[in-house]
Amino acid sequence: METTIKIPTEIFNAIKLPEKEKIALLLLELAIILYDRQILSLGKARELAKMSKWEFHNELGKRKIERHYNEENYLEDIAYGK
Repeated sequence: METTIKIPTEIFNAIKLPEKEKIALLLLELAIILYDRQILSLGKARELAKMSKWEFHNELGKRKIERHYNEENYLEDIAYGK
């Protein structure tokens, strides 16, 4: 299933991004904001941004956004690895 977000044409046209890259950059910005606010996980945020794990990590680094990783995440990773 896919959801569509409607942005009024006047507002979409006013967004100061290169026309060819506008949608991709809007998805990236949304993904970064939702990740930073801990609304989306790293995996889902990078999926929304249509980036590889490494590309998304690099983007977070450029913006000085720390990765959200706590003990619960660590234990989940250990359990998943078994």
